Amino acid sequence: MKTVIQRVSSASVTIDAKIVAEIQNGLLVLIGIEDIDSQEDIIWLSQKIANLRIFGDENEVMNLSVKDVNGGIIVVSQFTLQASTKKGNRPSYIKAARPELAIPLYENFVQQLENELGKKVQTGIFGADMKVALLNDGPVTIIIDSKNKE
Repeated sequence: MKTVIQRVSSASVTIDAKIVAEIQNGLLVLIGIEDIDSQEDIIWLSQKIANLRIFGDENEVMNLSVKDVNGGIIVVSQFTLQASTKKGNRPSYIKAARPELAIPLYENFVQQLENELGKKVQTGIFGADMKVALLNDGPVTIIIDSKNKE
């Protein structure tokens, strides 16, 4: 699983001119799932994201997690994170998991993240044409690949 995690002052997901997810202070998590991803990736990644210390403390030092600041999270499935640009100019998405595998993993990831946080996580809609808006705070953007554990 590959993720792009952005610390945000606000973020929203709009589908067909309707806002389906919206948060203020928190994280926007874009996630790309590949065929070889498993429950082990889900557990490791959800723990890492929930406890990632990228929010400022009283001295504005990044010492606090999204849990510590009671921030919100929006998770958006984004298969294009699995793009390969090795050959030619048209990205290949061969590594991206097909929906029959990706949807259950995506839903399981969201559930595991909710368990880690102890509260609801907002989402986009898997496979929908979404408009994602955000105000990146910092800017702070972290890329995590569960296969490399970094």
